[in-house]
Amino acid sequence: MGDRWRIEVDRGVCISGGFCAASAPEAFRLDAARQSHPIEEEIDASEAVLGAAESCPVEAILIQLAETGDPVFPD
Repeated sequence: MGDRWRIEVDRGVCISGGFCAASAPEAFRLDAARQSHPIEEEIDASEAVLGAAESCPVEAILIQLAETGDPVFPD
């Protein structure tokens, strides 16, 4: 993919399902309240991270191109 992404989890929307941490443990972790957090604010583009965002039942994961801020997911 070659791009850098900025990832964010909307904690007001997150329902603590843990799908993201299970799908892409290198990118997401759950805190004590089981709320998801990105491990790094910027990452290399990743199919696993995109899959985690797509599998979030409430679309709490936002992915943008780091350089331009253009949306990757949701688009």
